[in-house]
Amino acid sequence: MQKSKKPIDSLTVMTNIVLPNETNSLRNLFGGELLARMDRAGAISATKHSEKRVVTASVNHVSFDNPIPEGGIVVVEAKVSRAFSTSMEVYVDVWEDDPINQRKIHTNSGIYTFVAIDENGKPAKVPELEPETDLEIERFAAAKRRKELSLILSGKMKPTDSIELKKLFLGE
Repeated sequence: MQKSKKPIDSLTVMTNIVLPNETNSLRNLFGGELLARMDRAGAISATKHSEKRVVTASVNHVSFDNPIPEGGIVVVEAKVSRAFSTSMEVYVDVWEDDPINQRKIHTNSGIYTFVAIDENGKPAKVPELEPETDLEIERFAAAKRRKELSLILSGKMKPTDSIELKKLFLGE
């Protein structure tokens, strides 16, 4: 296992067309179908980073900003945004690619958490992540705050033990 990796090492891009059996009554891509595509791309990204099998631990956030119509070309891009001990946060962006009108529209985004699994089915250590671009650095920092908030909401951390959220809200 490498000591650290860069987000680009985990980049996963999946491109598909929206078929009629994948649409809702408004002839737009079903939300559940999109979630499955995002989960698949995220899992591949986490596998590339960890070099292990992975399981989805949580879907922390998904936004449905713009519908994707039947016949639309869907591009799902996933990259690890932060690696913890055995888990990885993967940021997934979704685009509708319209080559006829030469435009690409950001339609959705989601934040997934995956856990690397060893050959015995136990959580496995993952390489550290070294963000490079401004966006990667921003997502890397935000991932720590999201993790602390998740731990607080699940009762695994006391709010008074939070470091990142105190910095954010109290300026400590």
